[in-house]
Amino acid sequence: MNAHYIHVPYYNHKRRVRVLLPKDYANEVDQYYPVVYMHDGQNVFYSKEAFVGHSWKVIPTIKNNPQLPKMIIVGIDNAEERRLDEYGPWETDTDVSGMGGDGIAYGNWVVNTVKPFIDSHYRTKTDRANTLLAGSSMGGIITAYMGSAYPEVFGGLGVFSSASWFSEDAFQRYVAEHPLHPETKVYIQVGTDEGDDTDAQFIHGSMKQTYIDSSLMYYQNLLAHDHPMAKIWLRILAEESHHEKYWATHFPAFLHYMFDIEMP
Repeated sequence: MNAHYIHVPYYNHKRRVRVLLPKDYANEVDQYYPVVYMHDGQNVFYSKEAFVGHSWKVIPTIKNNPQLPKMIIVGIDNAEERRLDEYGPWETDTDVSGMGGDGIAYGNWVVNTVKPFIDSHYRTKTDRANTLLAGSSMGGIITAYMGSAYPEVFGGLGVFSSASWFSEDAFQRYVAEHPLHPETKVYIQVGTDEGDDTDAQFIHGSMKQTYIDSSLMYYQNLLAHDHPMAKIWLRILAEESHHEKYWATHFPAFLHYMFDIEMP
């Protein structure tokens, strides 16, 4: 695992970006690899440092699924106390004002600073088809936004438990006005028992239904603007909640779908 500290101009600090390389990377000097970029890097690799004590189990997923192609995983740490600001492309339109709005700058930083850094330091397949992006909750909305903002960059999106309700109207308008590349694959996952105490300060009424509605609206928006149904996998999962446990459980399915490989 390699760690880099890359300057974030809009917050004027350095951010940890970690890179998990395939086994035998050092020996396979002629091999180039697809890259999966993941938000909330603190939660990606190790449960001991994850916010809720449960990671995405990325390392076991790679080890336990040898049928998947070898890949590079890039975990980008979140901004901690400014996470909602950074992952929100627009200020929230809920009753809690003054949060969000830095996501556009974040997306630009990932695409124009982080990705070029990774591509210049590692043997990556740099094309759209081999560049994937994944995140959950606020990481879900920023993933969906970046897919629409940079359709020529990302060939696959993992939108787990998206919190697009944070700025639903602006988000849905943007998706409608900025179509994805027609070959981009979109994995959308939401549980029927989503929502947590943090969300309760933003959402009035049923948090569970709000998450489901947000995912359904995103799915329907993509279809309404001619994204091929065959390129979208929508999963509404019974009794699953807003937790890394469930995102980790289904992360292998996301990867298999992205690489067109059947689950064992």
